[in-house]
Amino acid sequence: MSIKDWPALERPRERLLANGPSHLTDAELLAVLIGSGAHGLHAVDLARHVLQVVGGLRQLLELRLDEFSALPGMGPARYGRLHSALELNRRYLRSHLERAPITNPDAARLYVAAEFKALRREVFGCLFLDTRHQLIAFETLFLGTLDAATVHPREVVRRALELNSAAVILAHNHPSGIAEPSQADRTLTRRLCDALSLVDIRVIDHLVVGDGTTASFAERGWL
Repeated sequence: MSIKDWPALERPRERLLANGPSHLTDAELLAVLIGSGAHGLHAVDLARHVLQVVGGLRQLLELRLDEFSALPGMGPARYGRLHSALELNRRYLRSHLERAPITNPDAARLYVAAEFKALRREVFGCLFLDTRHQLIAFETLFLGTLDAATVHPREVVRRALELNSAAVILAHNHPSGIAEPSQADRTLTRRLCDALSLVDIRVIDHLVVGDGTTASFAERGWL
């Protein structure tokens, strides 16, 4: 049976419009994005099948174009549609950071999670802030491997000075999906705090992005 033949309040798009996207499953949201089915499956069943094949939504979003296109019913057009939606989400979250001082850690947490959570290797970046804690720039400074990124404090300090920053929020991801900071993370954070304090730049937080969770050094009282 085609989705068009379903009762109106059971169709994903109509349910989204009536109740909001939070009421839809991952497969239903994916079905809305891909728009139609393939290989004899309607869009919802195709989405369920694809998510089952790859292991879930996170795994799907991590796929390269060639890997995504090899899935049944998928291809470059649907890859582009999905990643356009992700980029719109990142830009929407960034707009919240650019409009007002960052006084609520949740805004920064949501933004860095959107930037980092689907990456396959560890990366380290900074949100550079002015004297009113408004965002000057967000930059990825160091790229690493599956489980580590080498961070040079002098480069962080140099870039902060170039941007005339008064404060920074540090951020990196754990591709393992576990957001719990390691002892190495704590040691690095202390080194960065010490280096930046020499030029009167404050570290407001260090966010560690995992799969669905983000650990905050500030909330744990580690800064």
